[in-house]
Amino acid sequence: MKQPCATQKKKQKSLIGWLMVVLTPLVPLAHGAQPGLTAPEDSRPRIGLVLSGGGARGLAHVGVLKVLERERIPVDVIAGTSMGAIVGGLYASGLSAEQIEAEVLRLDWGNVFANRVDRRELSQRRKEQDFEISPLLELGIDATGIKAPVGPVSSRGLESHLRRLTLRARQFKSFDQLPTPFRAVATDMETGQPVVLSDGDLATALRSSMSVPGLFAPVEVDGRVLGDGGLVNNTPIDVARQMGAQRLIVVNIGTPLAKRDTLSTFTGVTAQMINILTEQNVQQSLRTLHPDDVLIAPTLEKLTSADFDKAREFVALGQLQAEALVLRMQNLKVSEEAYARWRARRQQQQASPSTLAFVRFEGTEQTKPEGRADMLETRPGQTFDVARAERDATRLAATGDYLRADYRLERTPQGSEGLVFDLQDKPWGPNYLQLGLDFSADNRGHSTFNLKLAHNRHWLDEHGSEWRNFLRVGSAPTLGTEWYRPLDWALPDGLRSFFATSASVGGQQIALYNDPEGKQSAQLERRQRRVGLDVGLTWRELGEFRFGWVDEAWRDDPRLIGSDYTGPDHPVRWTERGWHLSAVFDQLDHAYFPTHGWRVEGDWMQGRSVGGNVGDLGELRHFEAQAQGVQTWRAHTLSAYLRVGLSDGAQQATPRYGLGGFLQLSGYAPFQVSGAQVALMRLSYQQRLTKLALTRGLVLGTSLEVGNAWNRASELGSGQLRKGASIYLGTDTPLGPVYGAIGYSPGVGSTLRVFIGRP
Repeated sequence: MKQPCATQKKKQKSLIGWLMVVLTPLVPLAHGAQPGLTAPEDSRPRIGLVLSGGGARGLAHVGVLKVLERERIPVDVIAGTSMGAIVGGLYASGLSAEQIEAEVLRLDWGNVFANRVDRRELSQRRKEQDFEISPLLELGIDATGIKAPVGPVSSRGLESHLRRLTLRARQFKSFDQLPTPFRAVATDMETGQPVVLSDGDLATALRSSMSVPGLFAPVEVDGRVLGDGGLVNNTPIDVARQMGAQRLIVVNIGTPLAKRDTLSTFTGVTAQMINILTEQNVQQSLRTLHPDDVLIAPTLEKLTSADFDKAREFVALGQLQAEALVLRMQNLKVSEEAYARWRARRQQQQASPSTLAFVRFEGTEQTKPEGRADMLETRPGQTFDVARAERDATRLAATGDYLRADYRLERTPQGSEGLVFDLQDKPWGPNYLQLGLDFSADNRGHSTFNLKLAHNRHWLDEHGSEWRNFLRVGSAPTLGTEWYRPLDWALPDGLRSFFATSASVGGQQIALYNDPEGKQSAQLERRQRRVGLDVGLTWRELGEFRFGWVDEAWRDDPRLIGSDYTGPDHPVRWTERGWHLSAVFDQLDHAYFPTHGWRVEGDWMQGRSVGGNVGDLGELRHFEAQAQGVQTWRAHTLSAYLRVGLSDGAQQATPRYGLGGFLQLSGYAPFQVSGAQVALMRLSYQQRLTKLALTRGLVLGTSLEVGNAWNRASELGSGQLRKGASIYLGTDTPLGPVYGAIGYSPGVGSTLRVFIGRP
């Protein structure tokens, strides 16, 4: 007889395997069982659930869990990788599918992965620098050179949510003790070997498994640097079998390989490389499935691993695919009584709130947070409160010093419990560099260009002193430095004291117009030197007060252009010395293109103006203030703004203040409307249009502005107000805000302007 060839044998084997997969659900029916009736609980196989990684695509796992619960299919062990580890770990800790879904849909995913905390939570010191240089690009510097951040996306928000959701499991050191035994898979980034996490802190294990290379910073656990488990075992079928699973339900939502047209960029090639590595180990794992295992592979269409804002769609698609395979899982179903007993075993008795025996800090070598206990609300002897601990972790993160600012409850051998803040210093700190750019050009031939560099040295001493330096090179060169030292004065209601000393030199070119609606009269080169000493108070995250001594030296050097110029034709020098009082309160959610919040700032100075070549100008007083309020309804944002500058220096030969430029009487050129007193009111409307890569989206806006300048305080508000309007497109980028605008003012007409930087 002719023996079948190897190819025929392979086809026969494949056919038999296929028939076994199809006929397995019918086995109970062949023995007389009826649909919906189940085998006794003690005879059912041990069911393992395997959840793969895939970023946002892993939210489809929640939909699968909903179907398993509805169909009364108990899960005995869970193994997961990356987002599969997060969903699986939360389910293993005792949360239901409905509870996990509620958390997933409730989260503001845009803020979960924000590089820093909500701007309104920052100290005023951190907020102020936003107006000079975008906070989106931060580098480090040391003796070895420039250092880049280890991950462009922050995991702080994710860690905070994982910590809160896993607090109920804090008493379990082994993951076998969880309501459902669990394993998370990570990658040892030094050896490239898989690491199966089976004990320790559950929140840390979940975060470690999702440390996607190039996005999130790796996590150090027990001396090992751990990254995303998807690199080595994205579908941990072998891990579930090692846990004793006899039947597997495997959910594979991995990202498919991209097409050729996405491989023309660095990010596209990098993502494809990770996907290739992941897909190779996924296929290897899937080849080990048995005929009676169930594979669920949701069709997620064009949804990507980054589409966290489409959580509801992912859950629905996962549920849809699981429902399509319900018949394949009928023999895993148990009776209502058996399922009720299984659910009861998963219910945990909530631990009673602990009285904190201690509060301490771990993990930081560069900072001394224990010396700044005034930053925290939590104190030893208090009853542990989750919301209070989260606020304290947020305050620590808001300092900008830490890559991670987490917390955990820790039990001592004596049985008491305390709160530990687990901090990780930024590897690229404590010397930070930020780069920025200012550029403007219009159709009338006016243009400016500046490069900006800011240096911040944090924690010069145990008090938290800081040294800040600022350099601007270009049309308006500036060099400034400030030393800032928190003081140890004990004050109530969140007030903290500080001392600061600063110095700066700078210059700018100013176009002067004798008639704001005529031609330019002169070009003024203004130079300024300033030295200041301040004591102040910060009030929580709302803002700060300063009181101090100011010494400013001025030099104005005019160059005549038109015949109508009436000012001095020679350099003018003078010095202003006196006391000043300033305050700023800032609750804007963003420095540029804010959607909510308000900001108020003002500065009063009183002293004398003396020296130089103008003699004693006598007593000097001036006041400057700005206020802004912003409110958003859906994609529509309305903003109101007020600016005032007042001075009794009418005898000053050149104007102190100026209006003009984008959003400051938009049709006019910068400083085209000038004087010793100015006032401006602006109402603007913005609509967010669409998302753009590396930005917060494209914005369409328009503004209406009224204001003027006067030479004497007695003239303030007199005469007809000047008007301006603009329509613009804008977006916020790592180098700063970018605008394209058309401005208009009666009397001067329209101006087309391109602008990068602060308006």
